[in-house]
Amino acid sequence: MDIQLRQDIDRFVAEHEAAVFRDIARLVAINSVEGEPLPGKPFGEGPARALAEGLKIAQELGLDAVNCDNYIGYAQIGEGEDYLATITHLDVVPVGEGWKEDPFTMREREGWIIGRGVMDDKGPSVLCLYALKYLKDQKIPLRWPVRALLGANEETGMGDVEYYLANYKAPLFCFSPDANFPLCNGEKGITRGRMIARVPLENIVDIRGGFVSNAVPDKAEARIRADRVEPVPGVTVEREEAGLWHLTAAGVGGHASLPEGTVNAIGVLVHAILDQGLAGEQEAKFLRAVADLTDHSDGSGVGVQADDGLFRPLTIVGSMIGVENGRMVQTYDSRFPTNTSGEKIASILRARYGELLEVETDREAPPFYMSLDKPEVQVCIKAYNSITGENAEPYTIGGGTYARDFPNAVSFGPEHPERPAPDFAGPIHGVDEAASKEWLLEALKVYILALIELQKLDF
Repeated sequence: MDIQLRQDIDRFVAEHEAAVFRDIARLVAINSVEGEPLPGKPFGEGPARALAEGLKIAQELGLDAVNCDNYIGYAQIGEGEDYLATITHLDVVPVGEGWKEDPFTMREREGWIIGRGVMDDKGPSVLCLYALKYLKDQKIPLRWPVRALLGANEETGMGDVEYYLANYKAPLFCFSPDANFPLCNGEKGITRGRMIARVPLENIVDIRGGFVSNAVPDKAEARIRADRVEPVPGVTVEREEAGLWHLTAAGVGGHASLPEGTVNAIGVLVHAILDQGLAGEQEAKFLRAVADLTDHSDGSGVGVQADDGLFRPLTIVGSMIGVENGRMVQTYDSRFPTNTSGEKIASILRARYGELLEVETDREAPPFYMSLDKPEVQVCIKAYNSITGENAEPYTIGGGTYARDFPNAVSFGPEHPERPAPDFAGPIHGVDEAASKEWLLEALKVYILALIELQKLDF
């Protein structure tokens, strides 16, 4: 790497460090969980406000900014029909419970920032905007214009990118800062489904758990008719009235694609109910199927385990439980390799539990894989290793990013699960979501260098 270029990048990042974290805090302050659609705001008030603020930041940095009907927006430098892009998102998952302080007020501790979205994906969104500012301020020659796309519906449906690709030309190449470094060139398939009890409630008056389809829940609760209920580890019990009890289970939440280390609160609750014989006969049969699902995130409990040797093995989590039309409904989220499919998973569940429940599939996205031989992929890997001095290798993931929706894209940092983090630093989608300031600034340097080097390629 050219020494002068490295010094220029280092200088720019140092000069703008305070501004970067100020602007991340501005975005974190907005609760951008998807809400009810409103006129001109397809994903509700919060995502629209976050998008407006993100585009305002872009304008303050001297970038052209375009709002695409509140589905998505972008900042741009350069002119031309063909372009390169980054894509991040400004919507977030619900906060859950257990935060030590307000999740929408970014705070700092020991070199880390904490708040909903600091890592997923508001922090990276700001990094992309400042990367474009560097290219503009330093008058880097642009063979290809560059857009920093800011999505508003990544967490719950990706309707933002669907709208964008239906109305705008796709970029020549795009990277999504919404995964781990050094680079992800493949993503597992994703399927989401529902297990619906065939019989109505008996002893259970209500049962609820989870808040979003792509997260392991950290809380679940039920109201049950019983003579007596005993508290057990992880479950508190409150007597509401004679013969009616309220149970609340606590777990350890996290992203559905990374269930290792999580504790599913639905499973904790279900075992408390089953172990004390609180459920009716038919309820208990359904809850045992739920326990099979929540006890084993590798799918072995429900017979859907799979491993193709290319991706890591299948994962499946029970993400939400509730009651619809008097019947219990348990949703699941599975990230699967190439040797199975969403329909195969559903078929196995039907064959195993068909007498107890119905299975519906809500979503299926097949796996995708990008060849490491592509020059644009190599540019990104080399940019990361040049900035960090590492010799890191690309990988595949179970998460689903925007990269799978574009014809030529990869996911590209800025997370570092391989690096040690303090105990107070929570994961994405979890309580006290945190990001290292040092690592984010390092990522900004990587993105600047990658965008400079991508300008040299033929597409």
